[in-house]
Amino acid sequence: MKNETGNDICGGTCAAGLGTRLRPLTDTMPKALVRVGGEPLLHRVIMNLKSAGFERIVVNVHHFAEQIIDYLKTNDNFGLDIRISDESDALLDTGGGIRKAAPLFDPSSPILIHNVDILHNVDLATFYESAISHDATLMVSERKTSRYLIFNDEMRLRAWINIKTGEVKPQPSQSTEGLRAAFSGLHVFSPRLFPLMAEWPDKFGIIDFYLDACQKADIRGILNTNLRLLDVGKLDSLSEAEKIIHI
Repeated sequence: MKNETGNDICGGTCAAGLGTRLRPLTDTMPKALVRVGGEPLLHRVIMNLKSAGFERIVVNVHHFAEQIIDYLKTNDNFGLDIRISDESDALLDTGGGIRKAAPLFDPSSPILIHNVDILHNVDLATFYESAISHDATLMVSERKTSRYLIFNDEMRLRAWINIKTGEVKPQPSQSTEGLRAAFSGLHVFSPRLFPLMAEWPDKFGIIDFYLDACQKADIRGILNTNLRLLDVGKLDSLSEAEKIIHI
């Protein structure tokens, strides 16, 4: 699928994590290659992106990076333009990872960022199309958590709160009025935001970046009230994942 300028639409898969919550499985393999329903997590993400019309995918790697590279090569990149952003020297977190991968993306196309360790029922093509007019769009839900993003009436990002500790970002004095919603691990990022990352350190979290950028950029949320999502980044969720694999 092409965007309105005729360029490839791009997806990014965050597959560099150490997968410590999945030990001992990840003592010998990367989290992205842990199998659910007989298929590696990375395969499921790539197939979802391919079905949604994405033609270029950037995969960041760190832990057992060569295993991921070999897996993609063995499968001929699943017929897609798959590029590797190598973080073997140091993990950069999601924000730093996106910035490092910037040269690998189409500079004219928004990027759909997809964590490798989530299963969901999201129509990725519809989400992408609804998000491309903003600087960034985060899919959020009403699921219960201890950490919430806070949006105003127009669904513009304004703050973050940890209800267990009382911590508030970006400023402790920030108002916590507004819609509270949980981040899903799916977001669309516009290349227009790359200049705002210039002064950030090598490693930084994407939510911290969005909370800073929302003061000067259009960072929105899309509330998905029908979202079914499972974090399979921990051992006790793998068996549950097997039961709902067809979501």
